[in-house]
Amino acid sequence: MSRKFSKVAVIFLFLAVFGLVFLLRNVSIMENWNCHTVSALDQHQSRIQSSLIPVNLPTSNHNHTFCGHLGQKPSREEELEERNLLDSISWPGPPPRSSPIVLDQTSDPVHSLFTLLIKEGREWHVGDQLEALVQMHDFQGRPKHYGGDFLLARLHSPELGAGVAGKVLDHRNGSYSAVFPLLWVGSAQVEITLVHSSEAVAVLRRLREERPDRVFFESLFRSGSHSETTVCNMCLPTVQKPQCNYTDLSTGEPWYCYKPKVLGCDTRINHAKGGYVKNLLTSKEAPLFQSGVNIKVIIHASGPDRINVLPPRKDRAEVESSVKPEAIQLAPSGYYYEDSWRPLNGVIMRQFNESSAITQCLKNKVIYMYGDSTVRQWFEHLPAFVPELKQFNLHSLKNIGPFMAVDNTHNILLKYRCHGPPIRFNTVKASELRYIFNELDGLSGGPNTIVALSIWSHFSTFPVEVYIRRLRHIRRAVLRLLDRAPGTIIVIRSANLQALDPEVSLYNSDWYSLQLNEVLRAMFKGLNVLLVDAWQMTLAHHFPHALHPPPAIIKNMIDMLLSHVCPVTKKSHQ
Repeated sequence: MSRKFSKVAVIFLFLAVFGLVFLLRNVSIMENWNCHTVSALDQHQSRIQSSLIPVNLPTSNHNHTFCGHLGQKPSREEELEERNLLDSISWPGPPPRSSPIVLDQTSDPVHSLFTLLIKEGREWHVGDQLEALVQMHDFQGRPKHYGGDFLLARLHSPELGAGVAGKVLDHRNGSYSAVFPLLWVGSAQVEITLVHSSEAVAVLRRLREERPDRVFFESLFRSGSHSETTVCNMCLPTVQKPQCNYTDLSTGEPWYCYKPKVLGCDTRINHAKGGYVKNLLTSKEAPLFQSGVNIKVIIHASGPDRINVLPPRKDRAEVESSVKPEAIQLAPSGYYYEDSWRPLNGVIMRQFNESSAITQCLKNKVIYMYGDSTVRQWFEHLPAFVPELKQFNLHSLKNIGPFMAVDNTHNILLKYRCHGPPIRFNTVKASELRYIFNELDGLSGGPNTIVALSIWSHFSTFPVEVYIRRLRHIRRAVLRLLDRAPGTIIVIRSANLQALDPEVSLYNSDWYSLQLNEVLRAMFKGLNVLLVDAWQMTLAHHFPHALHPPPAIIKNMIDMLLSHVCPVTKKSHQ
């Protein structure tokens, strides 16, 4: 009996010692991991002198749903809409590979070519459609056999100051169709640009889902002579560290900062862009982003790249097209002619070339502009062009706001305020951080109220679900405003193209903007709002792409807004 007991005791003792060793080993691993994570974060809690830093922040979560599904739970209808929106912007990627991609196997704009599908001797008329077939090749000159490249297409005439955006159709076999409407008489030249290869787009998609922290933010906390700065974001790494919760109470829009070591959460003074995380790419991925090599490079034609367009045919039934009958119908929002934008959405464009015409249009009106720096350009344009609009000094920080301009003689009030976080401005006072939907709920509205919105650029680093959620709250507020004040004029400015280099591409690529733009258009489709299509207005123009488009494009946007506010009367149009 004693022998059996001693054997059992030995076994239990062995198991107990083994369990203790296993437990201590895992505790040690977890402690080392936590210490490493907290240490990495603490490096960023000091004041950062440069906006570009050579170290990596810990990934907040490799599952995009952590960022995407914070906030209020959507209804079943909203969940269905979200799925449909995500499906509508799904992008084909390269086939799975057993080894990392190498540059030679990726899309090369120099080896790629496009061909106009035209028959020798045929005539082209206004109202026809033109098609160009693009065949992509890799850096070794071999044809590609899968899609996913990000291409831009435009038809233009430098002599006529004319241009229109083309539509690109991905056949998912390495070839693409670029389709253009013929809208003016005279020369029309096709231009095809590779923005990113399909392999680069796959990297951008990975960064968006896995690294929403690649732009990070900070807040200064101060009480008396003591101050501290901590890291903030919509979704912070889940380390065991106290956080300050600044979630919007009405909508559940999340925002967090790490709690200062000494000060309380109610001592936050401001919000600021902390910087950009670098070293995001592997050694194989970095060559996919090279200026002049595979970022926004022109693809040349294998033959003629232009046609001459004749006036419309007398018999519209004879309208011809180089496009197959089953191809999608084009619906451009407008085009340029003599450098003036001509909308195709029913708005009759007026030219507001005199400041007196603008003051007469805006007389007795209040104009609210909410959003990022691209709608701030609209605010800046009006006082610069209209001397009677005097900016009122609110002692706001330059380029930050809020701003206000007043014309007492014509009873015009113009106001601008930036949207709430995420916002990458240098420094915004905490007391001035306002969400667009809350601002809209505070407006009385009415026929003498104009609201202009622009919100897109600062959401490019986050999963698309984050943007959908924000637009959902704004859309609700817009509908509430239109319900209580049906005459209110709502204008929404879309995303636009911009200059790209290897660094900017990882945070603000046009591919990110394109996806957000498609979501924006879909979510406000059918509502009583005017969409100013900044995407097509920058794509169709001959000026180089820029985050902040040049004055000539801004004037066309303002003219479109004013043409909507003060439409041409039937009598004057006749």
